[in-house]
Amino acid sequence: MAHFTRRHALGLGIGALGAARLAPAGASGEGVARHGLSAFGELKYAADFHHFDYVNVGAPKGGTFSQLVGAGGSTFDSFNAYIVKGDAANGMSLTFASLMARAFDEPDAIYPFAAEELTVSPDGLAFRFRLRPGITFHDGSDIGAEDVAFSLTTLKTKGHPNLSSVLRDVADIVVDDKRTVILRFARTRGLDAPALAAAMPIFSKKYYTQKSFEETSLEAPLGSGPYRVARFEQGRYVEFERVKNWWGADLPVSRGQYNFDLLRDEYYRDREVGFEAFAGHNYLFREEFTSRVWATRYDFPALRDGRVKRAVIPDERPSGAQGWLLNTRRDKFRDRRVREAMTIAFDFEWTNKNLMYGSYERTHSVFQNSQMMAKDEPSPEEVALLEPFRDRLLPEVFGPAWVPPVTDGSGQDRKLLRNAGELLNAAGWTVKDGRRMNANGEQFTVEFLLTERSFEPHHSTFIKNLRVLGVDANIRLVDPSQGEARTKDFDFDVVVARFIYPQIPGSALRTYFSSDYVAQKGSNNLAGIADPVIDLLVEKVVAAQSQAELNTTCRALDRVLRSGRYWIPHWNKASFWIAYWDQFGFPAIKPRYARGAPETWWYDPNKAAAAEQAK
Repeated sequence: MAHFTRRHALGLGIGALGAARLAPAGASGEGVARHGLSAFGELKYAADFHHFDYVNVGAPKGGTFSQLVGAGGSTFDSFNAYIVKGDAANGMSLTFASLMARAFDEPDAIYPFAAEELTVSPDGLAFRFRLRPGITFHDGSDIGAEDVAFSLTTLKTKGHPNLSSVLRDVADIVVDDKRTVILRFARTRGLDAPALAAAMPIFSKKYYTQKSFEETSLEAPLGSGPYRVARFEQGRYVEFERVKNWWGADLPVSRGQYNFDLLRDEYYRDREVGFEAFAGHNYLFREEFTSRVWATRYDFPALRDGRVKRAVIPDERPSGAQGWLLNTRRDKFRDRRVREAMTIAFDFEWTNKNLMYGSYERTHSVFQNSQMMAKDEPSPEEVALLEPFRDRLLPEVFGPAWVPPVTDGSGQDRKLLRNAGELLNAAGWTVKDGRRMNANGEQFTVEFLLTERSFEPHHSTFIKNLRVLGVDANIRLVDPSQGEARTKDFDFDVVVARFIYPQIPGSALRTYFSSDYVAQKGSNNLAGIADPVIDLLVEKVVAAQSQAELNTTCRALDRVLRSGRYWIPHWNKASFWIAYWDQFGFPAIKPRYARGAPETWWYDPNKAAAAEQAK
């Protein structure tokens, strides 16, 4: 499903979808009828489209798809994926319908799902959604306009900040009749706001009259999507069963998708144990995130005899930002010179060659591998945006876009470490008896919060350099639940995070970079960025009226963010590494902006039988 959970508020790539460039399908009532929404261009699919191009409409139904959740080291203790509390189970979006659904071969387009009709007012501020007749929740009760209004109001006022932040421009929700709901938006809303609202899950208002939305629960909430939660064991696995005779199965946005009778998500706290389970046929699909494992471990018998396949498939989404986030809420990280020193103490070149088999490129930007990434000298348009703030910005913002220094690859680049030491000295952290101390006699300490042992080598090489500088740096390894809780509470010095932005970002950027979210528990502003210039530039991104304007404002924002040294950039690659037991079929065309599995894959009994014979 193409709607939000708290964990995928940006990763789903909903994008900045709005009313500025909407493909008309004729006049209707007080507004203009639309068959889809897209921010900056024409829609690929016509009003009468039958199915998305990246699916096989003849795909058989049946079989099981099982996979490891994430990179391993995961757990869950709740099926409420839309609040701050708890560790939510993966895949809950598959249990809910939304007003509209995403096409993953377009940058940002969405098409009708639970809604059958949409009209937009001439000023682009009122969106009237007419629900399909006969659509129901899994208990057979009708989905109505009251449920839509309840869902959006609840998410705006009680939902996870990653969700409530993108609904802040919903000014009013009016239930016109049992099947019609009208969303009115503030005049200052971004072009993405209407479609972000239309992509939110629809909850049962009746169900939540007896349940608290704000509490965690291992009772799966009443849903309306293609799957429902079946069996589970807390922290170990969740099974989702396909809903028979589901009302949405033959919609254009659903045909050829959701083909498996059973989806099973496996949770392993230890990546090594998780890998051995895959090799032992305990689950069927694995996306690999560890270069060492990809390069050295896929040589077990089932792979050699062809029962397991490996593939590298393109990932055309912007790479986003992965790195060490420095918590500037803590006094020791408030001085930019300290953050700069830590940044140049990391030897990416040695790490990439010796630990990651040269598999990655260095990340420079929060908009890496996109048109929104700043490069070289700023354009005249970027300068015009930045000029009013020149007295509050560093000179480097107006020069070539900053990139992390390239080391000599030795693991301890003496020149760069010397520069780092000078920066720390200037910031008041000087060396006494081999320890980096401030004027109060306090040693500079850094704790890296970590939940996965496989990441320890990458940290250890970095920590070694920090210790050369006299910094008392250490790893704090905690279990996934504690790690998530501490991250939500901003109870860390340094933490690893990856942010994946949609092809067209907008309102959702606020929770990452705006000062409004510095103190908001669970927000994505992990670094604690609180800069009035950044706040203003984020709002300019939200207000962008064209792709060109969006690119320019994002590049200007990128330059200012880089100048702040709020994070130590990691690495990226433009591909998915996948491995799977050869019992699946999949379309010839992969969705351009998604992995495609399991949504578009299907079970192939002939392949499964052949694999059994090959044992």
